[in-house]
Amino acid sequence: MCASVRNSTIAGVFGMVLLAAGCPAAAQAVAGQVTEALQTGTLMQIIPGHYLYNAGFQNSGVIVTNEGVVVVDGLNSEARGRHARQLISETIGQPVRYLISSTFHDNFTQGNVAYRDVVSIGNELYRADLLDMMREDGVPATVQAARLPDLTYRDRMTLRLGGKEIQIIHNGPAHTRGDSIVFVPEDRIVYVSELYFYDRFPWMNTGYVNWINAIDTALSLDADIFVPGQGHENMFAAGFPRESRRALERFRQVLVDARDAVQREIAQGATEDQVAATVLLPQHRDLGGYEQQREVVVRRTYLDLKGLLP
Repeated sequence: MCASVRNSTIAGVFGMVLLAAGCPAAAQAVAGQVTEALQTGTLMQIIPGHYLYNAGFQNSGVIVTNEGVVVVDGLNSEARGRHARQLISETIGQPVRYLISSTFHDNFTQGNVAYRDVVSIGNELYRADLLDMMREDGVPATVQAARLPDLTYRDRMTLRLGGKEIQIIHNGPAHTRGDSIVFVPEDRIVYVSELYFYDRFPWMNTGYVNWINAIDTALSLDADIFVPGQGHENMFAAGFPRESRRALERFRQVLVDARDAVQREIAQGATEDQVAATVLLPQHRDLGGYEQQREVVVRRTYLDLKGLLP
């Protein structure tokens, strides 16, 4: 006999059980519930005219003008992008005019296809790395075209929409080679995308030590609020946006501590494996993602300091 499942927290596991028990129809229904649950998110106001679409730990920025909306990062699926746009339409009542993208990774660009009717913007290295990744993954050409930016820039670009100036800044390789910092001077707010993990350990699989300098560029801007690309909605209860500058400075310290510790080991002649075994960064052990990324950060930092990264 096939059973039904309504609790999405157990649906993933139970769906596999149903399939193994010969209930493919029920398993398919469960998979649909899981997919639907994964595509939901929450649109939260930061300050008047600025919102955060939060989906788990991933965030998309929303800048409102009287001539339309600018979205920062498309996130991880077309369904999630459509959901963000639905909430923007219902809550703000303005059309999306631009999509600005920073990280080329799938979890921040698969949602770009939900914005194919707007002008999309990214750094030229963001475009190059996104294209290389999609070609390597065998993404169909039509999907590639939908995810790639319409416009690229090298160092800086300025949008003016509805009387509001929006600065887009690139400061060299950081979380990826082509990250963008989005600054709205009038409102003293900066969208830092995945240059900023709010109270989380950095994920550095494609990162560089220059990430520290990119954060310094963001912190040097005349702004009060720094919006992260990674951070759970409970960060609002923990002091965001009031504490956003201090939280970004704390995040920066993780990268500084890793750089300094690895540099000391290199000065003593340590190999990459020795550095990975000895640089444990225990002062940051309580951050989410530490167990998964501590060694990645250490090894990546070592390779970068040794001049071995492309």
